[in-house]
Amino acid sequence: MQLEPIATYRLQLCPEFGLDDAAGVVPYLACLGVSHVYTSPYLQAASGSSHGYDVVDPTRVNKALGGERARKRLCAAMQQANLGQMLDIVPNHMAIIGDQNPWWWDVLENGPSSRFAIYFDVDWDASEERWPNKVLLPVLADHYGRVLESCELQLKHAGGDFTLHYGEQSFPLDPSSLGKLLAEAACDAHSELLGFLAESCMRLPRPTVTDRRLVELRHRDKDVIQHLLTRLSHDEPDTVIAIDAVVTRLNADPDALDDLIDRQNYRLALWRTAGRDLGYRRFFDINNLAGLRVEEEEVFHATHQLPLAWVREGSVHGLRIDHADGMRDPAQYFARLCQACPDTWIVAEKILEHHERLPTDWPIAGTTGYDFLNLAGGLFIDPAGMPSLLSLLEAFTGEVVDFTRLVYESKRQVLKELLGSELNRLASLFVDICEQHRCHRDYTRYELYLALLETAASFPVYRTYVRAATERVTETDIQYVSEAIALAKERRTELDPQLFQFLEDLLLLRCKGRLEGELAMRFQQLTGPAMAKGVEDTTFYRFHCLVSLNEVGGNPSKPDVSIVEFHQACNLIQADHPQTLLATATHDTKRGEDVRARLALLSEMPEHWGRTVQGWMQYNQQHRCHDLPDRNTEYLLYQTLVGTWPIDVQRLSDYMQKAIREAKIHTSWTQPQPDYEQAIQQFIQAVLADNKFCCELEAFVQPLIAPGRVNSLAQTLLKLMAPGVPDIYQGTELWDLNLVDPDNRRPVDYHRRAQLLAEISGLAIEQILARSDEGLPKLWVIRQALHLRQQYAEFFGPAGSYQPLKVSGGKAVHAVAFMRGQNVAVVVPRLVLGLKEDWADTVVELPTGDWCNLLTGDRLAGGSTAIGTILERFPVGLLHRGRCASSEKN
Repeated sequence: MQLEPIATYRLQLCPEFGLDDAAGVVPYLACLGVSHVYTSPYLQAASGSSHGYDVVDPTRVNKALGGERARKRLCAAMQQANLGQMLDIVPNHMAIIGDQNPWWWDVLENGPSSRFAIYFDVDWDASEERWPNKVLLPVLADHYGRVLESCELQLKHAGGDFTLHYGEQSFPLDPSSLGKLLAEAACDAHSELLGFLAESCMRLPRPTVTDRRLVELRHRDKDVIQHLLTRLSHDEPDTVIAIDAVVTRLNADPDALDDLIDRQNYRLALWRTAGRDLGYRRFFDINNLAGLRVEEEEVFHATHQLPLAWVREGSVHGLRIDHADGMRDPAQYFARLCQACPDTWIVAEKILEHHERLPTDWPIAGTTGYDFLNLAGGLFIDPAGMPSLLSLLEAFTGEVVDFTRLVYESKRQVLKELLGSELNRLASLFVDICEQHRCHRDYTRYELYLALLETAASFPVYRTYVRAATERVTETDIQYVSEAIALAKERRTELDPQLFQFLEDLLLLRCKGRLEGELAMRFQQLTGPAMAKGVEDTTFYRFHCLVSLNEVGGNPSKPDVSIVEFHQACNLIQADHPQTLLATATHDTKRGEDVRARLALLSEMPEHWGRTVQGWMQYNQQHRCHDLPDRNTEYLLYQTLVGTWPIDVQRLSDYMQKAIREAKIHTSWTQPQPDYEQAIQQFIQAVLADNKFCCELEAFVQPLIAPGRVNSLAQTLLKLMAPGVPDIYQGTELWDLNLVDPDNRRPVDYHRRAQLLAEISGLAIEQILARSDEGLPKLWVIRQALHLRQQYAEFFGPAGSYQPLKVSGGKAVHAVAFMRGQNVAVVVPRLVLGLKEDWADTVVELPTGDWCNLLTGDRLAGGSTAIGTILERFPVGLLHRGRCASSEKN
C-alpha cells in the first residue's frame, strides 16, 4: 500500500456527513489523486457537535458519525483505494458537558479524590478561601442565591442515584455529602441498612489524588455504597418513598439545599465570573472546554489509546495534532508521541508569525500549512497599492489607523475580559513568588497583574518554549521575552523597571524554584490564547485595509511577498520540513481561498476601488438608520460583497453578525447589543434589495472574476508543486467563495464533482476554459498536478529538490517559475491586472529538452522560452520534460 504523502484531502465530519458518507467519496478522492484522506476528529464528541473538537470520551468512536463499525468501513474503503488516513486529534482539551464526559463527572463527584483529578488542568490550590478545593462552574444565568431561592436548582433521586439539576444541566453529588440526607430517610423508613449506608458515606476517605491507595479505597467503598443503594431502591419501596420525601423537603428549603450544595466539589456561579475567577485552564475562553494535563504520562496514554491502536493496526498513517501551543510542554509531548508511533507522519497546528521557525526540538514533519497560505497569498499583493488602501481606510472611517497599536489594544482587551481568569491565576502565583523574594515582596498585587498583562499584550509571537524541568532556554526564547519586556516597560513607565527585570528573569528561568518555574511554564500557555483571540479573532475583524490579508498567521503590516522571498522560503521548507502540509484553505480560515484571490486584485487598483467604494457609501446613505452601520463595518461589508459576489442575504447576514461580534466594539458574543445588530441586518437587507446598487456591484465585480480565477489557479498550482504536501480543503477543487465557519463547512456536492472529474479527461482545453463557471479549470489543474506527483514522487519528497528558474524581460516581476527535480517546471503569473495580458519580451530559462505542458498538451523545446507562449492557452503552466503524460490536450 502506497502511504508516501502525495496530497491530503480534508473532510469535515458531522452528523449529516458521517464516516459512511466519507467512505462513499473515497473512490472519487482516489481518482482525484490524493494519497491521504484527512479527517476531522471522530472520537466521541459532545452531543450535537458539528466539528468534533469537543471530545467527551476519547475511548470511543463518535456514535453520531456512525461509531466503530462505520470507522472500519471507512478504513476498508481507503485500503481498497490504496489511500492512507490522516486523523485529526485533540490532546489539549476536552468538553465538560453534564454527564457526557465520564472523567469530568468523576472529578465533580470526588474532587481532588477523583481518579481523574490529575487529568484536567485544575488549580485546586488556587481556590479561594471561601471555596477551598472546589471547581468554579460559571453556568448560572443569575447570581447563585437568586437561582437557588427561585427553586431553579433541584435535587433529583432515581434508583439510588442523586443528581443536582439546573435547567437541562446536571451535576453529580459527592457521596460523602449524602450522609445527612440518607440518615434522615433511614429514620423515617426505619431502615437499618439505609442508616448503615448513611454512616458509610460520612466515613468515606477524602484523600488527594497523590495518595493513590486511599483514592482507590474511596472508589471501592463508594461503588459498594452505590450498589447497595441501587439494590435497596429496588427491593424496599418504602425506603424509596422516604428518600424521595427528604429530597422534596430539601428542594422546598433553600437553606437546607444550600447546605448540601456547599458540600460539593464545585461551586455554581453566574456565568460572568468565568472572566475573573475560573480555577481551570480552558481552551481559549470557552468555559465548557477544559485543558488537559497531557504532559502526565497516564493522561497521554488514556487520551491516545485509540489513535495509537489504529496506528499500530495500520488503519491510520498520519496524525494532525490540534492546538499544539496549548500544551504545557509541546516538545515533550511530540517526543512521547513519536516514541509511541515512530514511523507515523505527524503535523502540528502551529501558527508561525512572520520569520518565525518551527521549534527545532519538535520531531515532526511540520505544520498544518498556514505559513504557506500567507506566503503564497502574499505573492498576489501589489506593495505599491497598499499605502493608498490604508489612506482609503482612514478616509472612509475618519480615523488614523495604526495596525501595531490596534494589535496591542486588542490583545490587552482580550487578556482583561476574556482571559481574565487565566491572568488572575498567574497574578496569584506571581504574588506567592514575590513573597519569597524580599527585594520584590512589596509590590502590590495590582502592579504584578499589570506587569503580566502588559508583557503578554506585547508578546510578538504565540509563545516561547522554555522547559523548567530541564532548564532549557533558547536564544529565540530570550529574544522574544526581551522584546516583550522592553515594549511593556515603554508602555508602563509608572511601573518600577526592576519589576519588569524580575519578570524577565522569571520567564527565562534565571530565578530557580518550583513556583518560579511554574510561572514561566504557565505564562507560555497564556500568550498563545492572547494572540489567537486578540489578533485573529479581534484585530482582524477591526482592521479592514485589505481583508484578504487578515488570515490566521498573517501580518497585514507586511502584506506582500517578493518572488525572491518566496523562493527562499520554499528552499527552507525543502531542506527542513519537506513533508509539512501546504494549505490555502482550512476549516478555520477567515475567507475561502478564491475570495482572497479576488480581493488581492484590489491592491492593484486602489484608486478605482477608492472611487467606487466612496460612491457606494454616498449612495447607500439612504439605507442607513441612526447613523449605522459605523463606517468601518460598512467598509468590511463592501469588501465582503466584492469577494463573495454573488451571495445571498442570509449568508451575508450570518457572516456580518459574527464579524461584528468578534470585533467586540459595538457588540460581542458575551454582551450582544440587539439594536446595533438589527441596524446592521436592516442595512444589509436594504442594499441587497436595491437593484441599482446591485447592478453597480455586479458591474464592478464582473471584470475581476477572470483575473481572480487566474490568481486562484496560480495559487493552487504553487501549493500543489512547492516543497511540502498539498492539502485540499473539502470542496475547494472547484471555485470556493466561502467565508469563515460555519459558512465554509456547508455540504459539498461530491456527486457533481465526481461527474466533472470523470468527464474532464475527454475535454479539450478550450472546452475546459469555456466551462470556467463550473470550476473545471481548477479541477483540471489539481487533477493533473496530483497525478504528476504520483508518477514522479521522487521529485517531490524529502530526496527531491527545488530550484528557482530565471525569468527576464519587461514583465519578469509578474512571473514565478521553478523546477522540481530535473524534469518538472512550474510557471505561474502574479499581479495579473498590471500584466494586462501582455508578456512582451518576458522569458523563462528552461533546461533544454522536449517539454510538454501537461495542462494543454503543448510541446516546447526548452532553453529561453517566452512565457507568453507557455501561458497562451491556459493561465498557468505545468511542464514535464520527456514523454507527455496521459490526457494530452490539443
